[in-house]
Amino acid sequence: MSINQWLPLAVLASSLLPGLVIFTLPEERIALRTVLNLFGAIAKLVLVFVLFVGVRAGDAYGVRFEVLPGLDLAFEADALGLFFIILSAVLWLLTTLYAVGYLERAPHRSRFFGFFSLCVTATMGIALAANLFTFFVFYELLTLSTFPLVVHRGTDQALRGGTIYLAYTLIGGTLLLTGIVWLHDLLGHTEFAHGGVAAALGPAHATELRVIFVLLIAGVGVKAALVPLHGWLPQAMIAPAPVSALLHAVAVVKAGAFGIVRIVYEVYGIEFAESLSLLPPLAMVAAATIIWGSLRALFQDDLKKRLAFSTVSQVSYIALGVALFGPVGTIGGVVHLVHQGIMKITLFFCAGIYAETLGIHKISQMNGAGRRMPLTTLAFSIGALGMMGAPFTAGAVSKAWLSDGAVAAGMDWAVWVLWTSSLLNAAYFLPILWRAWLRPAAGPWPQEHIPRRGLRETYWLLLLPPLVTALATLSAGSFPNAEISPLSWAQLIAEREYVAPAGP
Repeated sequence: MSINQWLPLAVLASSLLPGLVIFTLPEERIALRTVLNLFGAIAKLVLVFVLFVGVRAGDAYGVRFEVLPGLDLAFEADALGLFFIILSAVLWLLTTLYAVGYLERAPHRSRFFGFFSLCVTATMGIALAANLFTFFVFYELLTLSTFPLVVHRGTDQALRGGTIYLAYTLIGGTLLLTGIVWLHDLLGHTEFAHGGVAAALGPAHATELRVIFVLLIAGVGVKAALVPLHGWLPQAMIAPAPVSALLHAVAVVKAGAFGIVRIVYEVYGIEFAESLSLLPPLAMVAAATIIWGSLRALFQDDLKKRLAFSTVSQVSYIALGVALFGPVGTIGGVVHLVHQGIMKITLFFCAGIYAETLGIHKISQMNGAGRRMPLTTLAFSIGALGMMGAPFTAGAVSKAWLSDGAVAAGMDWAVWVLWTSSLLNAAYFLPILWRAWLRPAAGPWPQEHIPRRGLRETYWLLLLPPLVTALATLSAGSFPNAEISPLSWAQLIAEREYVAPAGP
């Protein structure tokens, strides 16, 4: 087996093998567990960098194993998959550091980090999948590996939230499997390919292909939290903060959004999807989700629930970009896959710091938090301003491309949706910033774990990750045209589907 064949497998193994070992460790083996976690995360980054260099140079990386005649478990590193892989690998390292600090005094850490590693392995499998069958296998592995993380605390509320999450995602998996089997029966295979493969069936199967499209999008739309399939997401916020960060920025929600991109571009093909009139309904569902999530966020006092409904809204920017027929909209949607990840993980990191250090869980408790925790609140502010689309942030870049994509596609109404969403983003984020920076603290914090020592406002393992992702949010917005920026890579992906577009 050549290096180009085993490298995708090595990317999977770099989290799978440490995770299996971690399951066997006694709770008191803290140092060894931390070393294994960090070794796996760093090794994955190194391997992903090798993939990045090779794919950028035009090299092919892939391997397949026959499961049944005509049915392969296949892995391939292409530009789109690598985009998701890089996001996941970088954020996994940061989330691992954060989780080590967050769970310092918690029980069942070996179980947590074991499933944590399996979750990242599943995410990598989704990104590397070369066909719908492989995608489905790892998509369901993601469901099974994240359920124990959601219910980790074992409380009645955690078990309820986990049960709702499992019910939604298993129903979504059933819909996805139904669509895959039906498409395989018609086509004989379900390989991903630039320009799509479903067009080979032609207009004779148009009705069946429309139904299959609905099944596939609904299947991945559960994890992508499209309305009305989003009900599990706010309930899953009972999970520890590192899990919330994983759900919203690295794994589950992003896997659903990534699935939408794969289905539209590499199963159906954007031109064929447009010819079947599939894109306008998808755009309308995405627009409804954007507005609904923002409206629900306005009325949440619980900080993590406000962020959860914000995720419902923001992830649908990706679906909206996919549904805008044209390269500019594609770039806006695909680049938001990364931009939303770095902004949202910043916010959840900070929410976890407020809860773990000061006992703050509600927005009404945040008066004066900026004075007590200036670096944490600065990072939170950057993430929030990015979500609003403030200049020089990653969110501004996404929204500029999406707005121009909507105009280019003749869907001016989508521009109003984006502007309305930005105003609603401001309406539910600015009051938080006002409380944190400008209002004095009402009294003693509900639960202050460590005294303030200079700039050390919390444990450094908790503070470092949001500062890094906040800096990334500013970098992606300030230098969008840099050679290795997310926008440049999104443009490369769009060029596989369209003629190279001009910028906004």
